[in-house]
Amino acid sequence: MKFIVKILINALAVAIAAYVIPNVVLDSFFTAVIVAVALGVINTFIKPIVNIFALPINLLTLGLFSIVINAAFILLVSRFIDGFEVGGFVTAIIFSLVLSLISSILGILGK
Repeated sequence: MKFIVKILINALAVAIAAYVIPNVVLDSFFTAVIVAVALGVINTFIKPIVNIFALPINLLTLGLFSIVINAAFILLVSRFIDGFEVGGFVTAIIFSLVLSLISSILGILGK
């Protein structure tokens, strides 16, 4: 049950971020749920491996390269999921930052 609530909170965060950012297109809330699940799977399985390889760059940039990695994952998800489009790399970075902020706020409110 807790897993479903977490997915719905992340889907709501995706929907709000897509509404706020002009170059992000999201067709429906169901698409937001699919995007939230896809980002969750990527963050669980692929991101730890990428972070190990990107550790030297992350150390040099004091962790700011993680934002670039998150933006790349958002662009990857937008390529594979119909109904979710991100305008470009800068838009993906802004979407990543707004998504994490909104998700954090909703996570705190959900507790």
